[in-house]
Amino acid sequence: MSSNQKVVEKSLKYYQSGYNCAESVLLALYEHLEPKGKNELIPKIAAGFGGGIGRCGSVCGALTGSIMAVGIKYADNDSAVQKRAQAYVNAKTLLKQFEKQQGTTFCRDLIKYDLSNSEELEKFRKEGLPQKVCSKVIAAAIENFLALERK
Repeated sequence: MSSNQKVVEKSLKYYQSGYNCAESVLLALYEHLEPKGKNELIPKIAAGFGGGIGRCGSVCGALTGSIMAVGIKYADNDSAVQKRAQAYVNAKTLLKQFEKQQGTTFCRDLIKYDLSNSEELEKFRKEGLPQKVCSKVIAAAIENFLALERK
């Protein structure tokens, strides 16, 4: 198994264990970027982004998690705009690549359900969409980040 596949598998295991899509992607990518590092903010900083930001169906949490990882890799804590320039370029690249692959960046369009509605959330789960749709999207977000990193 390649190192890329290991990162994807780790993210999917996190997702299957109960972390949301954003947390799963961010945690796996953080561990990839900082193999010996621990950060008490990760993955909890991504908790509100699952289901398209608080289950509202907005920007996909897997995409959001990968863009948070862009900040870890390509930015720092300096307030100078030039310190963020590469992060902006790479975030835009990830967003555009994701949109091209998936046809949308919005959770609600990917899963076809309104997760803020408890009945639709239950249908989403009963139909196995977390595994059918979200797992594929999580894998794509990880793979896109890793491809960006290789450039």
